[in-house]
Amino acid sequence: MKRLLIIFVFCLNIALGFCQSNPEKKLGSWFTYSGTHKISEKISIHTCSQLWLYEVGDNFNLIFLSSGLNYYISPKLIVNVSYGYLDIDSAFNTNSNHTFENRIFEQITYKHTISKLPIDHRFRVEQRFLNTPVTNKTNHRLRYRLGTSIKLDKYLFIRLNNEFFTTLNKGFTTENRFYSALGINISKSNNLQMGYVNRKINGLNLHRIEIGYYIKTNHIKKTKT
Repeated sequence: MKRLLIIFVFCLNIALGFCQSNPEKKLGSWFTYSGTHKISEKISIHTCSQLWLYEVGDNFNLIFLSSGLNYYISPKLIVNVSYGYLDIDSAFNTNSNHTFENRIFEQITYKHTISKLPIDHRFRVEQRFLNTPVTNKTNHRLRYRLGTSIKLDKYLFIRLNNEFFTTLNKGFTTENRFYSALGINISKSNNLQMGYVNRKINGLNLHRIEIGYYIKTNHIKKTKT
């Protein structure tokens, strides 16, 4: 536990250092819950919620709620269809109208190894229906994420991924998110991750601390023999 605390404090200091080098920006925070609930050998239900804050523990940015179905073509290849709802405050420290989004997205996840290093790819297509008191619009976005998890011991691991976004009907507006975290295996079916996100969007270079809880459950009834 002492080693875990040292690593986390080290990562936090790096994030704070980035923030301090850009005084016009705040160090924000993201909180994530993600669950995968298996209901058959080929199908699972995925649930996710996120809370984004412009500052650490304060200043609401957005809330994201989603649920969908995973279909396992093979243990390495998974397809997903999901629906998400978002309440978004795009203005920092000012009063403004919120944007409410209904999102439908489809994705493919593929996993493999390179020299025993686990690699995962996620490709996602999103249809975003955005509503404010004065406008309603639709846009389409593509996302690609490349990631890996590096096992340190029985309980600890490092999670790394980078995700690239492009919005097709905005002249290929792009976004990039880099994520690094220390993970703790609480049990075989759930883990806690504490890390740092660097988000580059619309000319901004944003720094966020993220805390995430990830759980898997199995609801397949075992046949008695």
